[in-house]
Amino acid sequence: MPNIQQDRNQIELVSIDMLVPKDHLLRIIDENVDFSFITEMTRPYYHGTLGRPPIHPIRLFKMMLIGYLYGIHSERQLEQEIKTDVAYRWFLGLGLTDPVPDHSTISYNRNVRFKGSTIFQDIFDEVVRLAIRHNMVGGRVLITDSTHIQANANKNRSSMQVVTETPLEYLKELETAVNQERERHGKKPLPPVKNETIEKKLRVSNTDPESGFMKRKGKPEGFYYLDHRTVDHKFNLITDVHVTPGNVNDSTVYIERLQRQIDTFDFHNTLEAVALDSGYMTPYICKKTSEMGVFSVIATRNAPTAEGTIPKEEFSYDPQQDAYICPNGSKLTYHTTNRNGYKEYMSNPDLCGQCPLLDSCTSSKNRKRKIQRHVWEGFKERVEANYRSSSGQILYKLRCKTVERSFADAKVLHGLRISRLRGREKVQEQALMTAIVQNIKKIARHLAKLFSRTNGNSPYILILSILDFRGKYVFLHRKSITSTVCITTFKNENEFGQFIFPKEVLLKKDILRSTSTKGKMAIRVYPIWDSPNSKQAMKTQKWQLPYFVDMCNPNKLSLEKIIELYSF
Repeated sequence: MPNIQQDRNQIELVSIDMLVPKDHLLRIIDENVDFSFITEMTRPYYHGTLGRPPIHPIRLFKMMLIGYLYGIHSERQLEQEIKTDVAYRWFLGLGLTDPVPDHSTISYNRNVRFKGSTIFQDIFDEVVRLAIRHNMVGGRVLITDSTHIQANANKNRSSMQVVTETPLEYLKELETAVNQERERHGKKPLPPVKNETIEKKLRVSNTDPESGFMKRKGKPEGFYYLDHRTVDHKFNLITDVHVTPGNVNDSTVYIERLQRQIDTFDFHNTLEAVALDSGYMTPYICKKTSEMGVFSVIATRNAPTAEGTIPKEEFSYDPQQDAYICPNGSKLTYHTTNRNGYKEYMSNPDLCGQCPLLDSCTSSKNRKRKIQRHVWEGFKERVEANYRSSSGQILYKLRCKTVERSFADAKVLHGLRISRLRGREKVQEQALMTAIVQNIKKIARHLAKLFSRTNGNSPYILILSILDFRGKYVFLHRKSITSTVCITTFKNENEFGQFIFPKEVLLKKDILRSTSTKGKMAIRVYPIWDSPNSKQAMKTQKWQLPYFVDMCNPNKLSLEKIIELYSF
């Protein structure tokens, strides 16, 4: 067998661009995602004249993006990988012989320049807005869950400490509701709680005190963080990330994070439904989502009942009498409302003593059965009905395809299983960067796919359907349009214009849904500068162009044509 030729000192004239495959993920990202917004976002953190010229913030962010994209945990290792990987150098704008920024540059920027800032949250929000602009986030169905991230801490190095906690904000609202209920039944209001803080004795890590000791059924035991994540079901884009210690209940931060998404991304008029697991089934969440007008689907979890005892579900509530009726027909009347927000209903011991179901109903010595009902129980019952409905079951099953898949991708491919650093702020940074990478990857691949389908031309697509919370497309009905449909097309400063389609034309072409036509999910429009290849596309362009107004040349702009089209 001949020897292998090893000419390692050869000199070749090559372009670094030639060495990066056309279908490489970093090339797809570079061609479809504009990172220029990072320069403006980071400007307040840099001084224009003092000190040595810093590494450009876009290059710094791209270095971090590579680390999270390919699951490179160590910044030292990241530096070494960039030195030897041509695609990494190309993505960062470095030549084959250019020096790679030192790993300490990333550490300094994280620990000093950006410490205590919201820069990673700001970048995440801007990436979500980018997805919204490309119609990849609908804001109609949001699905939330949490996953545990192992803290960088030894579970055997800990101590029991007294921790001070501030009462949750909703407790003030609950206290008001409790006192209103008590006054309605002629009882005195409860005095306000004197202590503004609550002291608890918890197991605290000596290594990472901000993590929380998690001990849940079916979960690993140890010090963890929780990543509370929300995804939009349209393209499974992540719309919110929030990290808490591992011993914080899932439901604690949900309403606050949901409201943040509504305010930040303007979901006020779009949000229709949310899907959550049983960890979020609390009266407060049911109340707030119902008040928002959101169709909430939350898995139910029956309250534990002593073995052999008739469960609460077999007692029926009569809202007219504000009483429960037992399986034997006896009434349980209102007794009091406690500070936790539960109304207590008690049975008549004289009637219970004669009941044949006494032994299976209660074991109390005074022969009384007590049933508790939360002051916001009505909202909870409405959400439970949503979950049992056919639409609710369809919506709940989306969880495994959306948020659970998103977590699996984050842990398997991007290193979210274990926290890289210590402290909640740094784990929050890791969770945000992981989500940013996942979103950018989806956006870039989607746009690349759209671009390839249009033979290199930018696609101008008029969407005529919406995706409802059941995961089904509903075509736009003719009644949804009053007179005209307009779509603005822009290629560059010399090629831009507007299509003005009268409603009657769209009906004639069977594009809108009516009693006799199914309608179309979407149509492609072809401006005057497009040169379609297929006969069908050329035929479509032919009937569309009479409704196109070329706006790039003001001297040839026909006002009469615009007035005529808008007058239909």
